[in-house]
Amino acid sequence: MTEPASVTQLLIDWSNGDREALEKLIPQVHRELHALAQRYLSRGRRNQTLQATALMNELYLRLIDQRRPVQWEGRSHFFGIAARLMRHILVDYARARHAVKRTTEAAQLSLEHVIALPDNHIEQILEVDDALSRLAETDERKAKVVELRYFGGMTHEEIAAACGLSVKTVKRDLSFSEAWLRRDLRHKQ
Repeated sequence: MTEPASVTQLLIDWSNGDREALEKLIPQVHRELHALAQRYLSRGRRNQTLQATALMNELYLRLIDQRRPVQWEGRSHFFGIAARLMRHILVDYARARHAVKRTTEAAQLSLEHVIALPDNHIEQILEVDDALSRLAETDERKAKVVELRYFGGMTHEEIAAACGLSVKTVKRDLSFSEAWLRRDLRHKQ
C-alpha cells in the first residue's frame, strides 16, 4: 500500500501542472490500480479476454488526456475517479462489442474492442450501468458509494473517508443500493 500523504502531494503537484509529479505518481499507484483492475475483471467472468493491463493502459490514457486538469483532493479522490473511469471503459467496451454483434461496421473498431468482453456478459454490464445511472438520478451519493465499492474496490472505511460519511452510513447506503439495483434489474427483465 502506498503512503497516502506522498500520493496526495504528488496529485496536488500534478494538478498544478507539474509533469514530473505525474511521472513519480504512476509507479506509486500502478500496483493498486492494477490489483483493482484484476479484481474487477476476475469477478465471475469465464472466458474473459480483456486483460487488466489493457484496462490500465486505457485508464492512464483517460487520466492523462483530461481537457482541463483535475483538481485532485487526495488519494481517495484519485481512486474514486479511477473507479468511475474503469466503469466507463468497461461499459464502452461492452457497447463496442454489442455494436459489432448488431452491425456490419466491425471494420471501424479495433480488434481489442471486438474481443474485449465475452458475449454472455455484454448485456449484463450494460444493464448494470443503466441501473446505476438510474440510481444516480434518484440518489447520487448512494450511486457513488456503490461505484467506489464495486468498481473502485474500496473498503467501507475508505469510502467513508472519501465521501465524508460514517462507516455506518456507507454500509446502510450499500445495503439500500444493492436492494434497489436488484429490484430495478428484475423489473427491466
